[in-house]
Amino acid sequence: MTQMTINTCQSVIERRHFLKVTGGAAVSALLCPALAWSAQAVGNVGELVGQVTAERDSSVIDLKRGTDILLQDRVVTGNRSIVELLLGKVTRIRLGENAQLLIDEYVMGMSGSFDLMQGAMFFDRPEDEPKSPVTIKTLFGQLGVRGTRFFAGPNRDVFAVFVERGSVEVSAGGFAVQLQAGDGVDIPSPGSPPSDVKQWGEGRIKEVYAAVGLDR
Repeated sequence: MTQMTINTCQSVIERRHFLKVTGGAAVSALLCPALAWSAQAVGNVGELVGQVTAERDSSVIDLKRGTDILLQDRVVTGNRSIVELLLGKVTRIRLGENAQLLIDEYVMGMSGSFDLMQGAMFFDRPEDEPKSPVTIKTLFGQLGVRGTRFFAGPNRDVFAVFVERGSVEVSAGGFAVQLQAGDGVDIPSPGSPPSDVKQWGEGRIKEVYAAVGLDR
């Protein structure tokens, strides 16, 4: 192993806190974390309808139920396609059609960071699980998640966020608002501040659920 590689591995250890990682992934990380982290499986594919792929390095992989999901995968859904990603033991992310989600960082039980580059997503984890911080970055703004069940994506010609359970901080256009259970907010365009927080009615909630293949 070259000195450059050693330095790179050491940097990754410090940045990712690999000493907190347990199991087989940690053994690989100790050998060379810079390589092990990039190839680490963080979950797999659950329900899948239609055409769903993962852009991985310079390859495009057709996803099927049970396929591993790796860090830095960009998951892409086609027309009339839906996928559920099972991350760690309990976290689920559903993507609606024509969506793109980059799995930027995920440490089970500790933290996560995702780029919702296009389309709609639905995040869900059990209410009794630790509220580990998760960040969702989008073209419209950033979501700071302490919530356990929420929607984010296009609806009624705006970018919408709805929280069913838990809490989400929505930051956009230099402003931040806090959403609690039952709250929804709209962002009309990139760079715009979020609208006033409102309790959503049943009709609109059903719309966003349907966008990710769920019944209310």
